[in-house]
Amino acid sequence: MGNKTNGLLALLGLGALAFWKYKNSTPEQQQAVKDKINAAKDNLTKYGNELKDKANNVASQVQDKANEFAKKAENKAEDVATDAKQSFN
Repeated sequence: MGNKTNGLLALLGLGALAFWKYKNSTPEQQQAVKDKINAAKDNLTKYGNELKDKANNVASQVQDKANEFAKKAENKAEDVATDAKQSFN
C-alpha cells in the first residue's frame, strides 16, 4: 500500500474513533463539541467577510486612483488645447 492509502486509512480510523467517542460521550460533552464546531464555523465566516471587505476596499482605492489619474490627464489635455488655441489667436 502506498503512503496515500495508509494516510487515508489513518484518517478514517481517526474519524471513526472520534465519532465513537462522540457517540459515547455525555450530552454536555457532545454540546461542547458542537459549540467548538460552531465557533470554528463562525470564525471562518468572519475571516472570510473581513477578507472580502479588505478586497473591496483595495478595489475601491484603485478605482479612486484611476479616476483621479484620468481627471488629471483630462485637465492637462484641456490646458494643452487652451494653450494651443491662445498661441494661434
